[in-house]
Amino acid sequence: MRVATWNVNSVRTRVGRIVDWLVREDVDVLGMQEIKCKPEQFPVDAFEAAGYQVEAHGLNQWNGVAFASRLPMEDVTRDFPGQPGFLKGHEGPDLPVEARAMGVTVDGVRLWSLYVPNGRELGDPHYTYKLDWLAELADRTTEWLDAEPETPLALMGDWNVAPLDRDVWDVRAFEGSTHVSEPERAAFREFEARGLQDVVRPIVPEGYTYWDYKQLRFPRNEGMRIDFVLGSQAFADVTVAATIHRDERKGDAPSDHVPVSVDLDLETSLDDDRPMIF
Repeated sequence: MRVATWNVNSVRTRVGRIVDWLVREDVDVLGMQEIKCKPEQFPVDAFEAAGYQVEAHGLNQWNGVAFASRLPMEDVTRDFPGQPGFLKGHEGPDLPVEARAMGVTVDGVRLWSLYVPNGRELGDPHYTYKLDWLAELADRTTEWLDAEPETPLALMGDWNVAPLDRDVWDVRAFEGSTHVSEPERAAFREFEARGLQDVVRPIVPEGYTYWDYKQLRFPRNEGMRIDFVLGSQAFADVTVAATIHRDERKGDAPSDHVPVSVDLDLETSLDDDRPMIF
């Protein structure tokens, strides 16, 4: 099974690129972030024509997550329990929850597509929201692992954290900024403490997943590694390959992020369609 994550930065703008890549790279399941549309606005027809089912979670023209899969999706979950909300200028327990998390189960593998809050600036309420959001997700992760330790589980998406200095082109340029602050990095490490691991870095130790559109960041390779697949031990045990698809940042109207894919050594229902060899 080939599983991927991609912050597509508007699915309606880039539907042709996304579907073409899915087919070309033979991807079975794709978790998307920043779809920037409601489910009824999602370009489902193009995905279905290529053989993919779609589950989407979006509330407006901001944020939004989704899955496209050639295999049946079960236990579709929009938002994780206890997910914090946010509304600028407001505080309290009843803030609106943004469309930033969605879970599905595909052939026994539990996958979450996550769009972690950006944080904006140190000291901004959105930064506190980001840390609270990650802390709640870490607690849910512990519960999920305790309840089903044998189930392959992956939290994948745009984490908006560069956990290591080498995950940005020049850490000095980020001094006093989000994405590299110690509280954010500590929040990221907490998932490793809870039992998850980055299943891509051991296979692809170097490489960025995001380049800003401004200041010729991509031609200068001034990027960031902020898109990750964090898997449980059961998920890591079946991970056999991984790729950061850098070339998807090239060409016409690319997203500012590129896909990250992992190959799992699993038999799926699609294997039944393979020709018999005698």
